[in-house]
Parts: sequence; structure tokens; C-alpha cells
Amino acid sequence: MTDISGIRAARVDERADLEALQRRASLAWETYREALLQHPEAIDLPVGQIIKGDVFVCEREDGVKGFMVVLSRPDGQAELDGLFVDPAVWRTGLGRDLVRAARAVASRRGANSLQVVAAPEARGFYEACGFVASGTAQTRFGPAINMTLALERPADRS
Repeated sequence: MTDISGIRAARVDERADLEALQRRASLAWETYREALLQHPEAIDLPVGQIIKGDVFVCEREDGVKGFMVVLSRPDGQAELDGLFVDPAVWRTGLGRDLVRAARAVASRRGANSLQVVAAPEARGFYEACGFVASGTAQTRFGPAINMTLALERPADRS
């Protein structure tokens, strides 16, 4: 699936646990807490994404600690539709591992870039992973930043 140890495709039976992890990670940011509490349906991981193989989890000795969703876009590029890490393990490199795995997935699918709509609080993280701001976006919870990461396609590597 990916080139990063401990990252694998998610299983349908993990959906509720992944949504709970997403909820913990999302509610850790005060900026969106009230809106998310008023709209709990916003934290919904479509089962179809899991079945299709678009959701990947990062598993450690004591269980799943993070996950990501990589979607193929109609323009042939890829979108990092979600990346969530349990707040208990923030700043341990797990998020970077997920981004590296997302790069690998997107590249294998033939994409030249990986796009993400990032909350302002996550901008520094994504920049540290190589993403570049490419515009702004408006989400249901407020302003966000479109960010792009250029990819090497497997056939382009020397």
C-alpha cells in the first residue's frame, strides 16, 4: 500500500474508531470547537472511501494513532482530503509519516501534485512537509488555505 512502516489501508470495521480519533484531533483546536460541537455530522468518514482504498491508518504498538484520506481528483491530481493524528502523539513525526505515505499513494496513482485545504493552524505543519500556499478557500467552518505539494511520478525518478 505505502512505503512507510506501520501505515496500511483502513478497514470498514475501524470507521467508528477513526471518526472518534478525528473528533479528538479536531476538537483540540479551540477555533473550530464550537462549530464542530454544533455540527457533529461534519466528522463523518464515508464508508465508500474506506472500501475504495482511499483511507490509510498509521498503527503503532498500542493501536491506530492517525489516518489520512487520499482522493483522486477529476483533473488527475490528488487531494489529501483529511489527515488526523491523535493529539496524544502530536509532534512525534507521525503526521510527517502520513504525509510521506500520502505522497507515495498520490504518485503511484499518477498525480503530479498533492493538494490540501489546510486550517490556518496547520499551515506551518504542511509547509514543513513541503507544501506551498496556492490560494485561499472558504470552508463551512471558516477561512482556510489551499496548499500544493509537487510530486515526482515513479516513471520520472532517476
